Amino acid sequence: MAAAFIISAIVAALATLRVITASRAVHALLYLVVSLLAVAVVFYTLGAPFAAALEALVYAGAIMVLFIFVVMMMNLGEPAARRERQWMAPRTWAGPAVLALALLAELLALLWRATGPASGGEVGPGAVGALLFGPYLLAVELASLLLLAALVTAHHLGRSAGKEPDR
Repeated sequence: MAAAFIISAIVAALATLRVITASRAVHALLYLVVSLLAVAVVFYTLGAPFAAALEALVYAGAIMVLFIFVVMMMNLGEPAARRERQWMAPRTWAGPAVLALALLAELLALLWRATGPASGGEVGPGAVGALLFGPYLLAVELASLLLLAALVTAHHLGRSAGKEPDR
C-alpha cells in the first residue's frame, strides 16, 4: 500500500502542476480530472474508501462536468472552434491518458491484492451520517467549501460584464 500511496501522490502532484501551468483551459481541466482521481486513490490507500468514492464521483465526475459546460458556454466563434479541433488532437490527450492509465493500473493492482469481501454488508443512513460527521468531517467541510466556491464562480461567470442586477 505504501508504493500505491507514493505513486498516487506523485501523479497527483504532477497533474496538479500541469493544471497550474497549462495555457489552455481544456488541458487544465483534463489534468485536473487526473489529479482528482489520484487524490481519490490516495484516500483509498489511507483506508478511507468512502471518501475516495465521494472524491471520484462528486469532484472528478459532477464538478468537472460543470467546468466543461462553462468552457463550452464561453465559445467565442470560429477561432475558438479551430482551437477546439486542435484540442482533440492525440498529443493533447497523451499526458492525461498516461497518468490516468497509471492510476488505473495501480487501482487494479490494489483491488487484485485486496483481502476480504468487497462489501461489508448493509449500511443504514445513521451509520453513514455518523461517518460523515465523525471521522470524515474535514472532508465534508472541504467539499462544502468547494461547492460554495463553485457557486460563487458560476454567479460571476453568469453575470454580464459591467452590469449589476437591479435591487
